[in-house]
Amino acid sequence: MPLHIVTEAERCLQCKNPMCQKGCPVHTPIPQVIQLFKEHKLMEAGEMLFRNNPLSLVCSMVCNHAKQCAGNCIRGRKDSPVHFSSIETYISDMYLDRMHASVPLKRVDKKVAVIGAGPAGITVAVIMASEGYHVTIFEWKSKIGGVMQYGIPEFRLQKSILDRYEARLEEMGIQIRLNATIGSILMIDDLFRDGYDSIFVGTGAERPRTLGIKGESLGNVHFAMNYLANPKAHHLGNRVAVIGVGNAAMDVARTALRNGTHSVTLYAMGKEIAASSSEVAYAELDGAEIETGMQVQEITEDGPVFCRTIYGENDEIIGHEDERIQVHADSTIISISQIPRGKLVRTTSGLTAAESGLLIVDENYMTTRAGVFAAGDVVTGAKTVVHAVDGAKKAAEAMMKYMNGELEAKPENDKPSE
Repeated sequence: MPLHIVTEAERCLQCKNPMCQKGCPVHTPIPQVIQLFKEHKLMEAGEMLFRNNPLSLVCSMVCNHAKQCAGNCIRGRKDSPVHFSSIETYISDMYLDRMHASVPLKRVDKKVAVIGAGPAGITVAVIMASEGYHVTIFEWKSKIGGVMQYGIPEFRLQKSILDRYEARLEEMGIQIRLNATIGSILMIDDLFRDGYDSIFVGTGAERPRTLGIKGESLGNVHFAMNYLANPKAHHLGNRVAVIGVGNAAMDVARTALRNGTHSVTLYAMGKEIAASSSEVAYAELDGAEIETGMQVQEITEDGPVFCRTIYGENDEIIGHEDERIQVHADSTIISISQIPRGKLVRTTSGLTAAESGLLIVDENYMTTRAGVFAAGDVVTGAKTVVHAVDGAKKAAEAMMKYMNGELEAKPENDKPSE
């Protein structure tokens, strides 16, 4: 066992009012897990983590700990915080292969369809199977994981972890249909026809958000999610400009530098950087540069064209200078978030979506179609894995209440929206 993990566990104060737990979006019982770890009860600690968050191993690696558990640790006020993430990784990694992935002997005579095998979909599937429901996952791509598979680089999250998760899902009796798109060949109505009692939509937000400026269709311009899905298929050249400074943009920069690009510069319109401090630090350590106060005007064959941002009081953006600055880059990558494939869902499933394409749900995570629930990025817009898990847990609870007759169904739309 790595010594530093034991040392971190010993540093935990076992607070009666654990701020670290409150700072976690899924309220991981951190003090209890650490105590079990110290008592060498690793399987019990792993089970506690998995029951609270089926994707605890993934979250321990990709969460923004500086703003969540570690960022709220009491010790961090005068000292360095307890780095629970390293402890969580050790326990969860061990538990994922040793866990007894079983389902109740007495199964529930209800069927659940899960559309999308990303963080939200996997979470709902695990919860439902653990409660004895018959679960089928429909995933439109050839591998499970969603953003974990196609949007997070290998150096941050090894894809073999997702293969291990798939094996556990199958052991739980969860059926997985890959390359199966609901909304083109099969419809929501087909699922209800075939006896599914409740449906969960967790299709994520995979469509890149555009800038709406001239030059986005040029041959040397790419979108972040498209690039991250298959970096080796892109030949970016030596100089790359990245529009955006979120976590995905940092992943793009680091991936490009690992794939032969010599120079990567990220551009932000304002002074604030959306990415976590740790991701920024890693990107800069890898050799990426960041320029703030640059408002993109258009993209040419030579690269993006910017104007410098003009700030008012309190650093708010009030406009931009007239002088145009041509940045020379072999490739430009746009990384300004993602949106769901909303129109496809809206026209084929009878669900109502907002203008942004996000599915509309009520306080119980039920959509405008009775018996259909949704959570994750398709509802909230692009967020983190742990936020998708949080919404999925709440949706799963509501789905069980619905199927048990404890939650009143909303009236179905008469016809799918056109």
